[in-house]
Amino acid sequence: MKRSSLVLLSIMLVFSMFLAACGNKSANNPAPAEPTNNSAATTEPQPEETKAPDPVKLRVFSTFGGTDAAREAFQGVIDEFTAKYPHVTVENDTLSANDDGFRTKVNTDMTSGNEPDLLFYFIGTDAEGFVNAGKVVPLNEILDANAEWKNGFIPDALKLATQKDGNIYAAPLTGYYEGLFVNKKIFEDNGLELPTDWDKLTTAVKTLSAKGIIPLSVPFDQSHYLIEHTILSAAGPEGQNKGLLDGIDPNWEKAYAAMKELYDLGAFPKDAATIDLGMSGNYYSEGLAAMTLEGSWAVGSWTEETRNNSTVIPFPTVPGGVGSGNDIIGGFGSGFYLSKAAYDNAAKKDAVVELLKHLTSPASIQKIASANGGTPAADVEVTGLAQVALDGFAMAAKANVISAPVDSKVAPETFSDLRASVQQVVTGKKTPTQAIESAKKVEDANKK
Repeated sequence: MKRSSLVLLSIMLVFSMFLAACGNKSANNPAPAEPTNNSAATTEPQPEETKAPDPVKLRVFSTFGGTDAAREAFQGVIDEFTAKYPHVTVENDTLSANDDGFRTKVNTDMTSGNEPDLLFYFIGTDAEGFVNAGKVVPLNEILDANAEWKNGFIPDALKLATQKDGNIYAAPLTGYYEGLFVNKKIFEDNGLELPTDWDKLTTAVKTLSAKGIIPLSVPFDQSHYLIEHTILSAAGPEGQNKGLLDGIDPNWEKAYAAMKELYDLGAFPKDAATIDLGMSGNYYSEGLAAMTLEGSWAVGSWTEETRNNSTVIPFPTVPGGVGSGNDIIGGFGSGFYLSKAAYDNAAKKDAVVELLKHLTSPASIQKIASANGGTPAADVEVTGLAQVALDGFAMAAKANVISAPVDSKVAPETFSDLRASVQQVVTGKKTPTQAIESAKKVEDANKK
């Protein structure tokens, strides 16, 4: 072998040994690798796995039960919420508004620490007890903090929902109107004019009673609407709104005298002393009565035939009364109250506020109003209503004055006394003057 070849071989051997030495050094002290997309992803902080919300159970108490026309629509609105928030369970606790027991239940629950998380109840005197006791939360700040929710209401709805202290405690859903509902077919078949004044009303009563048709279906014990309409008709909006605390308006006595006149003419069902509002409504729904005094919520529970044959008008002015004959009872008399106990409960607070917003959203209001024919508290189109409901909206639009009912102007105990006097007055066991004087004493005792 040539010397030059040996030299070259030696050099290559040394170079190989050098490379091997460098390789061992790198293995013992590895250089940091150049970052790649994959290695960069592994070095960034990984997001924590989202924790499922803790289960929340809420109880809502309302009058959307029994035969209420909006019962199914209201349950549907609740189902929409629980589908969106599956960790929330909503107990839909209901009692019919025609059952006076619902007032007792509300008062008992609110004073015993068993208040529902959301309560659908009257705005006004009925709520003063638990409002003054701090059992419910003023909604002003919550509304202001949720502009989209607040702006979903028509301004008049929130205005009419404001309590005496200037706070809004109840978020309105639908309003209402009350009136004298008339079965037009029965009137036409008997050659009668619509009872737009007292003479036409009494003529209809005498004619229908003689033929065995119930002229005006109302009960005596649950005589809410009979009292409301006759007092408004006799005393007018101003006299009705004054209540009884500052004295007795003699026109209230005329209201009770008008009830007796109608009774003597045979206006009421023969069993008016024992039936309730539900049975009274059935008489009208089944076409056994020509008229009834009710609110917009009743329309959906009638038979289709009666609904299609009905219209609604203001109750006519009673003899000697100062009402215009075009004054009606209506407004936004109920709404959803938010329990302070629920609002102060960190586990419930967010869920209960969201539920309140959902129940009184324009979409929910539209569904409930379309079901019960009530005046929507939002600027939405109400669809699918019978003509009688449209007649009711027109009546409200043309009314001289729309007043809250008289039971919102006096203490609940006073109104109970007014109700108890109806049967006694119409049967001659008590005079109209004695009836109002009795109620005045109860009112004075409750306001001391």
